[in-house]
Amino acid sequence: MPHPTLSPATDADLEAMHEQLGRPMRGVVGIAARCVCGNPTVVATEPRLPDGTPFPTFYYLTHPGATAAMSALEATQVMPEFAALLADDAEVAAAYASAHEAYLSDRAAFGEVAEIDGISAGGMPTRVKCLHALAGHALAAGPGVNPIGDLALARGDWSPAVCTCAHPRDAG
Repeated sequence: MPHPTLSPATDADLEAMHEQLGRPMRGVVGIAARCVCGNPTVVATEPRLPDGTPFPTFYYLTHPGATAAMSALEATQVMPEFAALLADDAEVAAAYASAHEAYLSDRAAFGEVAEIDGISAGGMPTRVKCLHALAGHALAAGPGVNPIGDLALARGDWSPAVCTCAHPRDAG
């Protein structure tokens, strides 16, 4: 089932993600964001994996530089700051709730899974739980969709505009 924002995952993409994550990929439906060199940065995954496991994380961050940046940011205890922003800023909270709905809608295009009904990722719509998931969504959806993911990407020390891949490839 094609999705308007996903590019097909090629054999080279699957190999690159295997290198990035150190394991074979499961349930890939497409690539949701790419490095400027063309390597995958965010993969989109089926809501139910081939072995039957429910998998709520539709957008999964794979790029080592991006994942390291989000891990480093989480270690700085920024998540309570972002949670306070959600509690104190009604506009940010409303945008975050909209991001949650957008995430669910994107995933629903690949099937409904009762066990994860209404569950998105990263703590949406009311908590900040995983910056990796929120940054993955922000990269996949584009700026302005996920305010906390956007903040995490802005605060981190990795940029989607600069290739840090061990094995860059031609984007063309």
